[in-house]
Amino acid sequence: MLVMMMDDQIISPKTVCQSCCWADRSGQPRWRQGNLTCGHPLGKGDRHVPNQYECQMGFRIAQIS
Repeated sequence: MLVMMMDDQIISPKTVCQSCCWADRSGQPRWRQGNLTCGHPLGKGDRHVPNQYECQMGFRIAQIS
């Protein structure tokens, strides 16, 4: 599951991505085969920290399970 992180909040990507021109047709981040294609990965951290990405709009996205 992908979540967006803003300061001290975690929000659903569909609240932000629906108006993004890089989102897919359903208003979700372009997530394909474990990669965010509408953004880039941020540096790998601790193995206990979820993978994080920065989207084209500047939001931080994390993959959590």
